[in-house]
Amino acid sequence: MQDDERDNRIEEIIQPVLSDHGLLLVDLEWRPHRPRGVLRIFVDKPAGVRVGDCERVSREIGDVLDVSGLISEAYDLEVSSPGLDRQLRSDREYRWAIGKAVRCWLAGGAEVRGRLTDVGGERLTLEQSGGSVDVPRAEITKARLDVQVPWPRRSM
Repeated sequence: MQDDERDNRIEEIIQPVLSDHGLLLVDLEWRPHRPRGVLRIFVDKPAGVRVGDCERVSREIGDVLDVSGLISEAYDLEVSSPGLDRQLRSDREYRWAIGKAVRCWLAGGAEVRGRLTDVGGERLTLEQSGGSVDVPRAEITKARLDVQVPWPRRSM
């Protein structure tokens, strides 16, 4: 079975479990290491993902995958949130990040920041204070969510 085909089948199988818990699939990653593979599933929900969400859905997803027989070798299942500064790699992750602040590093060392407003096959569109800018995807070497955490002020 091809990697994309396996990933699509895994997604089909786990989607009802995620929906039952109000979770959205952000990404999944299969690493067929020896002696055990690793299946990483990244989930999110509007109010944010908690450890308890990951524990509950992990047990159910493990059971559903075991019954499906889709993964025959030994593997570890990891379910987690995408993280505050999640790296964006796939089309699914870019589409998920629409409306969020992102930071892109380009070939040659330049950086571009802005709110992601559109994801095309060849470009991303970022909204900045001075308008919008199109970023060619072929020039992006890395992209992450751009989280600005406000530090609490200390009174002296």
